[in-house]
Amino acid sequence: MTATSGSNQRDLTDLTVVEVADAIARGEVTAVSVTEACLARIARLDPVLNATIWIEAQASLEAAAEADRRRAQGAPIGPLHGVPMAHKDMYYQAGRRCTCGSAIRGEFRPDYTATVIERLEAAGAITLGGLNMAEFAQNPTGHNNHYGDCRNPWRLDYITAGSSSGSGAAIAARLVYASLGSDTGGSVRVPASACGVTGLKPTQTRVSRHGAMPLSFSCDNVGPLARSARDCARVMRVIAGADPRDPTCSHEAVPDYEAALDGDLRGFRIGVPEGALMTDVDPAVQQAFDAALAVLRERGATVQRVTLPVMDEVQAYSAVVSRSEGTTAHRRWMRERQGDYAPHLSARIYPGFAIPAAFYIEAMNRRGAVLRAFSAGVFAKVDLLAMPTIARQIPTRDETNIETGGVAALQRYGGLTRNTRWLSYLGLPAISAPCGFDENGLPVGLQLVGRPFGEGRLLRAADAMQRDTDWHLAAPVLG
Repeated sequence: MTATSGSNQRDLTDLTVVEVADAIARGEVTAVSVTEACLARIARLDPVLNATIWIEAQASLEAAAEADRRRAQGAPIGPLHGVPMAHKDMYYQAGRRCTCGSAIRGEFRPDYTATVIERLEAAGAITLGGLNMAEFAQNPTGHNNHYGDCRNPWRLDYITAGSSSGSGAAIAARLVYASLGSDTGGSVRVPASACGVTGLKPTQTRVSRHGAMPLSFSCDNVGPLARSARDCARVMRVIAGADPRDPTCSHEAVPDYEAALDGDLRGFRIGVPEGALMTDVDPAVQQAFDAALAVLRERGATVQRVTLPVMDEVQAYSAVVSRSEGTTAHRRWMRERQGDYAPHLSARIYPGFAIPAAFYIEAMNRRGAVLRAFSAGVFAKVDLLAMPTIARQIPTRDETNIETGGVAALQRYGGLTRNTRWLSYLGLPAISAPCGFDENGLPVGLQLVGRPFGEGRLLRAADAMQRDTDWHLAAPVLG
């Protein structure tokens, strides 16, 4: 299967979220026709990709038919009316299966629905099913011992990355138009990069987590994956905002992200970090990264080097918080059902039991001060940070199987989130957008990082790049 930008002829599944939603609203296509197109593509390609865990085809077609009836009757319609989506299988939907990619929750059916799912469906989106993911969202490769590994549509023997593996693969393969992933250390951004799609991790507290499987309470984020920055902007406008059922959710006003996408980057100052985050970058990745920066400059941005302060503290505290909270979420099952975890996941969880409470409390108490120091040292000089989402070329599934590959696999596994994990401790928003391909025909991603609640600038910069490039429109050739 070789990489290609595709033919000049586009079918329904080639459309973006914005294109298909607007076409349905204008009456040019029906919700039923686009849902049938997605379901047909899933039936044809998912046996190869293994991107889904469950699909409810009949219920989806009924929802699509109802969407068409509402439009025909002149009823008000939302900005995602009739758009088929599927989500990482960790968002609760009353009465529907939610496996969390695990054996432990293999037949779990919650009795309430996640706020973000309710908001998407209120905006007209149609939920087709649940997508494959790393077990309990706890590995960056996409391996899953219980439901099988998700496969990268660009090259099947390579990883999708994770933990939102099915989301990245499903968008790249045109199975659905958009998907919710989750991001605790890179789980939206890393698969977005590896699969050649756009993925946004919002500011901590920007999007409600009510009804989303918890991993690390203070680092978890809900974010969209889609074809383009404009698609992500439309989805974010729907899902962001205060939620009385999630007391941690911010009351910060939600702007119209899509309306602000004007392509103008004049006055934008973009910083490229000096030091470890830009060392040992693969030459092919560096070349793609440099090409992306050139496009941003042409759009009016300036680019400069910047030193990131307090990074030793950020890296150390990030590991303590995510590991401690991840272990806490699984403490009962680790005692009672340890054998139902994949061995690599047990090995990941166990060390958290050995972290002293004093270390965790220190990491949490220092969080505000560290964020202020970081922001003062960076965002006084630049508006956005830019770096490769993944610094090395995408490895194969065999090379990153830590249950069979030993130390070398563990090193590749850990390196996938080098440029992403630390940002969750700071709670900063970040986006990954496609910026080229390596010599293996696998995508490369550009990561942009912004100030708290700076999603609008991130989306604006990524959209500006996508106006002048077609990396985000490239599609893998699947038989």
